Amino acid sequence: MSARFGVWLMGALGRLPLRWLRALGWLLGRVLFVIAVPRRRIALRNLELCFPHLSVAERTTLARRNFVVFCQTWLDRGWLWSAPEAVVRSRIKLEGALHELEGDTPTIVFAPHFYSMDAGGLTLPLNTTRAFTSIFSTHPNPTIDDWFMGGRQRFGDVRMLNRADGVKPIISSLRQGGLLYLLPDMDFGKNDSVFVPFYGVTAATIPSLSRFARLGRAKVIGMYTRMTPEGYVAQITPAWEDFPTADAVADTARMNRELEKWINTMPEQYYWVHKRFKTRPEGEPSLYI
Repeated sequence: MSARFGVWLMGALGRLPLRWLRALGWLLGRVLFVIAVPRRRIALRNLELCFPHLSVAERTTLARRNFVVFCQTWLDRGWLWSAPEAVVRSRIKLEGALHELEGDTPTIVFAPHFYSMDAGGLTLPLNTTRAFTSIFSTHPNPTIDDWFMGGRQRFGDVRMLNRADGVKPIISSLRQGGLLYLLPDMDFGKNDSVFVPFYGVTAATIPSLSRFARLGRAKVIGMYTRMTPEGYVAQITPAWEDFPTADAVADTARMNRELEKWINTMPEQYYWVHKRFKTRPEGEPSLYI
């Protein structure tokens, strides 16, 4: 299937009633759990490391639900990125400490990798007129890359910065009073990473949240987006107190603790198919087979 046809198909599926689309996602997720063996093993291993108190059966059930949510949220991009604005507004809600988005104080939105992250990304430009910046990596397929870029920038004043462009444009945007939508919770390798606990397991984590907050003189708020039967709800937290500090490692460990609290409320919706513990400290064996 060509990328161009795939993008067209996603838009066509996005016109289906939401309950039909979610039912299709449920079916695809169940199938994917069976056939995507490498990703299933990764998810199960992550859950074993992070939730050792659960039984094998409980972790398997959680992983299967995780694949279903993955497929449902993937299909939802069809309407998120092409449906009329009124439809999108009726299905995605922004709640919590909304006052944190007011004014022009430089603000970093910590938005970790829940599968609903693209729905969360659209709630900001739909609910604030402030300039909104995010960081991306170019997709190798130009058609798919254009689809991602167009969808994520379809509302408001959104600027996508390439990770390869470096720090300067990010800090410049922050200091001008913008919002930065930051997703720093993946394993990006040893370069620029620090080793801090994540669910009690040492994890390579980039300290960009602390670094950007300090350089941009910005406050940090959390935004955690949950898939619901009606669509999505993004929750804004109050600004983090005493953040950043002079200790980027301690700040990054705190970031992971904050993330754990929210994962525990919806563990089936987090990005467990990623090798979060792939990078190990020198001399430690791999945690994956």
